This record gives sequence, C-alpha cells and structure tokens, in this order.
Amino acid sequence: MDVRFLQAAASFDGHVAVRPISVSLTERRIGIIGLNGSGKTTFARMINGLVQPSQGSVSINGLNTAQDGESVRSQVGFIFQNPQNQIILPILREDIELGLRAKKLMRAEVKAKVDGVLSRFGIKHLADRRVHELSGGELQLAALASVLVTEPALVILDEPTNQLDLRNRLLVQKTIDRLEEDVLVISHDLELVETFDRVLLFHEGQILMDGLPANAIRRYREIAGA
Repeated sequence: MDVRFLQAAASFDGHVAVRPISVSLTERRIGIIGLNGSGKTTFARMINGLVQPSQGSVSINGLNTAQDGESVRSQVGFIFQNPQNQIILPILREDIELGLRAKKLMRAEVKAKVDGVLSRFGIKHLADRRVHELSGGELQLAALASVLVTEPALVILDEPTNQLDLRNRLLVQKTIDRLEEDVLVISHDLELVETFDRVLLFHEGQILMDGLPANAIRRYREIAGA
C-alpha cells in the first residue's frame, strides 16, 4: 500500500486534532503510539476516509480519500477499539456475511468466503454463536474476520489488545503477526509494535518521531515519564 498525506490536517469545532502532516507510508507493518489525545486515532481514521482532512489531502494508492471514498474503503479495513461497536448482527456468521452483501455474490460463494475466513482465524466453531457470548479475544478475531472477508489490502487496528487478559492478548498478537495484509496498529501496548517495520510517535497533533520502533518507543517513554 502507498499511503500519502500532503499537508493534511483535521479539525473539529475549532479544535485541531491533527496538524498539517506530509508523510508517505509504504511499509507492511506500521505502529502508531502516543499519549491519549495526541491525534493518532484521528490520523489513522483519515487513511480510510472515516475522517476527512480539513486541509490538504490524503491518498491511498493514488485514490483521494475525499473524492474516491468508496474505492478507498474497499482497500482499507478499520477495526475499532471496541469490536462490539463494529459487529452489528447477533450471530457471528450473519455479521460476516453482511460485508459481502454489496458484492451481489451467489449464496454458495458467500458461504465459501465466510467459511474460509472463519477457518483462517480458527473460529469456525463460533460461526453460529451469539456475539455477546464471545470472549474479548474471540471478539477481536470476529471483527478481523468481518473486515477481512471483503479482502482489503490494508487493515487498521485501533488498540486491538485493549483490556484483554494475557491469554487473549497473545492470541491477538500472534494473529496480527500472521496476517498477509499490510497492517497499521494504534496501540499503547508497546510490546505489540516493537518488531514492526516502522513506528510513528504522535504528540500534540503531529508526528514527533518516525522511524525504528526502539527509537520511537524510547522517546515515548521519555514523554510519558516512564
């Protein structure tokens, strides 16, 4: 994926969430870290058009997020911090099928794609379970399945290990490590991103450091007083 910000900024009701940024992202594994309110989630949401720039532009493989929103969203999947906000239907299989309805596929093809993505994440046995019965780790895998069944090239995960116990955290981390798609992860879980290709440290709406994970994490600890 080729993600480009050209002096792109985002403001809400007079509050500047992201200051003008020009950056190109092409690595397969990118982490975004920073204090709460530093602009990292807004920045990530600008990538798939959930947030439109108040100035400048954002493009994905040459597609402008403001002008080519539907095409951009077909290439970039977004998994929210709370997967329960993303999973709409009560039965897991039905929710995953929902993402395929716009494609007007034959019933057999839909079933094959859903079975395939469930098997891929080792949750085929949960297909007919009610979503509220799933554990935190299972919910994250369910959210991944519901997004990746549509075959995006890039998947963005917002705090994927938030409030998970150690077992589920390790399950989610291993799953992310094995993803074939390009991945961008927003996280306070520094261990999750320490092996990534690149880490962006956000502070007060701008990129304070951009480079190797160890360097960005060290600077973040200094800012946080850790």
